[in-house]
Formats: sequence, structure tokens, C-alpha cells
Amino acid sequence: MALLQDILFRVNIRSVNGSTATDVKDLQIDSRKVSPGSAFIAIKGSAADGHQFIDTAVSNGAKAVICEKMPASTSESVCYVQVENSAAAAGYMADNFFGQPSAKLKLVGVTGTNGKTTIATLLYKLFTKLGYTCGLLSTVQNHIGEKIVPATHTTPDAISLNALLKQMADEGCTHVFMETSSHAVHQHRVTGLQFSGGIFSNITHDHLDYHKTFEEYIRVKKAFFDSLPSSAFAISNADDKRGTVMLQNTNASKYYYSLKTVADFKGKILENGLTGLVMIVNDQEVHFRLIGEFNAYNLLAVYGAAICLGEDKNEVLLHLSAMTGAEGRFDYYVSPKERVIGIIDYAHTPDALVNVLLTIQKLRKGHEQVITVVGCGGDRDKTKRPIMAEAACEYSTKAIFTSDNPRSEDPLEILKDMETGLTSAAKRKYISIADRKEAIKTAVSISKPEDIILIAGKGHEKYQDIKGVKHPFDDKQVLMEMFELLGK
Repeated sequence: MALLQDILFRVNIRSVNGSTATDVKDLQIDSRKVSPGSAFIAIKGSAADGHQFIDTAVSNGAKAVICEKMPASTSESVCYVQVENSAAAAGYMADNFFGQPSAKLKLVGVTGTNGKTTIATLLYKLFTKLGYTCGLLSTVQNHIGEKIVPATHTTPDAISLNALLKQMADEGCTHVFMETSSHAVHQHRVTGLQFSGGIFSNITHDHLDYHKTFEEYIRVKKAFFDSLPSSAFAISNADDKRGTVMLQNTNASKYYYSLKTVADFKGKILENGLTGLVMIVNDQEVHFRLIGEFNAYNLLAVYGAAICLGEDKNEVLLHLSAMTGAEGRFDYYVSPKERVIGIIDYAHTPDALVNVLLTIQKLRKGHEQVITVVGCGGDRDKTKRPIMAEAACEYSTKAIFTSDNPRSEDPLEILKDMETGLTSAAKRKYISIADRKEAIKTAVSISKPEDIILIAGKGHEKYQDIKGVKHPFDDKQVLMEMFELLGK
């Protein structure tokens, strides 16, 4: 229980109808979950407007209603608070209701198009190795210390997020590493949180179905750094052409990492192979188990954050050198008989796909085929479909276009979108097989000894989302089955 007037601290209030000197037992943004004593926050979402459900919330027992527009009729037993922005109000109210848990933690947000999961996961693993009890909020899974909590969104809603942070603080976590998506920033899911630091990985073509323009996508990412306090640190990728822009208005202490230019955290790749990376990091030579230039950037970001958080550089590099990445991020397996290399990767943007394929090119000895199995998600940015298809054909010997998570769309229509705009050279390299299992089977069947098969787009996911139903599907498991079935 908490007093409504207390949990409205920092909320931009326009008007009040009723008394704020009332106790509320919980906060809800879903009217169906409201029960006697709840405060209901009416948020305008992309799919529905919570203002349409105020009467339902009141009939379910809401003691308070937070809204941007006052309803036509009100109840005397309910306090109505009109606010400037309901989503922002939810962030502040959740922070206050749960006792400002982020202020009790060293909370570090990781944002960017690619690399968020790996950076956040490596930080969680590193600081756990350094002896801290840590929390992780990621696309793959959430951790409270050693306990795993399933993840449903890259960043949970403001109320769920603050509840998780309170649980982390109550269970002794000192550091929390969190993927911070552009959706979460735009929808105010992280509003009210007190960050100790922020990391920018890179920005490329993604989420234009939501943000509409690339400029808006950049602006939203930048807003996260603009909101950091002077007590925080902000680390950015100097090699990304928007790396400097991201930090230009932040009050936080600025740091940069780079493979190509002078930076606070400077790296140089000496070797890049299937055994890992050999790098010089700020004049120290280190062998890492992670593979590829994109992971060199991820490692520099993690190293920089650890130094900003006050850790010893030698101890940090020692632990980082032994670490593997996040599940479904360049996971590779070698078939027992023909030594075919299978790589599972979450790459679902054009840039991520190109990065993975360029890494594979660098790992080739020269004679191997590269066979890429790739699809595009339904109900998502359609403009990237032909770009991903072209990239798969350009950097592969053979490309197999298939179904990803079609969601409400027809997989065959998604494949048609991928096929539009392919060059005549690309058209000679691909086939389309809508059934993902059959596509993986075909890739394995046409592979020769020591060929490389990339299965892109789903990574860690253990399902396919088809017409609102999540059907069990694990790329890694299917690949292993096909290696065995086809005697590879």
C-alpha cells in the first residue's frame, strides 16, 4: 500500500478530481487486472487506448484513475488525476510505488540496434565472476542473481520493470545490466529510473515499422543519453557514424571505444578465427573466446563499462578472456562426420546479417560453401526484407529464404517481399522454402564436408509465432537432428 499523493511525485499533473490522500494497493495499466484498491493508469498504446477502459477499471474497484483526458462521467469514490503524459506518469509512479529501487542499484542501460544482448549478458557474467550479485534484463532471459526469470519483451512495461528491480534490490543485487530498446524509451517504460551508466553499440536500419523514419529512431535512442544524470557515465562506439551525436547533449561523463580511431577504450584485432579473437586492448594483448569483429566491439564496450564502474582492468580482462556470449549469438556447432559448421545467430536486421556473413567470410579457408537460411518476421518493418534477401545472396554461396515468425502475415507473401528487387546474380543463388524445418534440412542435405551453414533470424528463440500461436521450434535442435538424420 502507498499513498496516492506520494506516488505522484515528479508526475506532471494538470488537474485533480477527488482526494489524493488515499491508499492504493497496486498499479495497473490493464483494466482486466484491476481489483478493489488499484490505481489504474490509462495509457494510449499502439494497439489500444486505455482511456476506453476507465469505466471497466472503476467497476472492477479502482480507487484512482490516472488519465490524459478526464472521462465524461466520474465516480465520487474515485480520485481522477489528469496528467500531461500517462506513459511517463506510469514510469514515475512505478518508481515511487516500489520505493525507487533503481537508486539502490548500479543500473546500466545498453542501447543500439545490434549487440545489446551480448553486451548486457557479458556484463552480467563478468560482474558475477567479480563477486557481485547481479541482475540481468535481456531479450533472452532475466536473471535475479542465479535465478532465471523468463523474458517476454526486450524491456518490460514500467510497472513490471520496477517490480523486478525491487525484487533484485531485495535479494541483494548490487548491479543490474539492462537492454534498453528504442520502444522502451519512446513508451516511457524507463522513465523515472536512475541509471548509473549507458552504453551505445551502433544504429542501423530497424524498427521503421514503429518509428516510421530513421531520424526518429535515432532521436529516440539519443533521448536515453540526454536523460542521463551528471553522476552517470555514457559510453559510445566512436566507429559508428552517429556515435558522437548520441552523446552530444548528455550530462553524463563521456567515453568512447573504437577499433579504428583514438578512444578511451582502444582495441586492435591481431587474429580472428574459429578459436576466437586475439586483440590488443589499451596496450594489453588478450585472447578472447568470442569470434568476429562485431564481438570485438562488444568486448570493448563491456571493458569500458567495467572500468567506469571502478573495476581493475587486469582482473576484468582475465575474466572476459574466458567468457562465451549470449545464447543464439554466433553459436556454432561442428557435425561429427563431415565437419560441417552450423552457426545459429539472432541476426534479424540487414546490418546484423551482413556482420555475421562478413565474419564467416573471414573464417573461411577458401573452398567452403556458405549456405544461409534466413527469413523476415511478419508484422514488422517490411522495408528491410529485400535488403536482407540481397545481403544473404551477396555474401553466401547459396541462400534459402524461409519463414521466421510470420505472426499474422502469410509466409508466402513475406517471401515475395524478400524476392522483390533481387539482382539477376542474386536470383541465381536462392531458393524459397516456406517451411523452416524443411529449409534447414535442405541446407544440411546440400552441404559438403567443412561447408558453413548460417541459420539466421531467431537465435535463442524456442518457438515460431504463427497466427498468434507460439509453436515449439528451436533452430539449434533442428540443425542437430538434421546432422544426425542425414549422416553429416
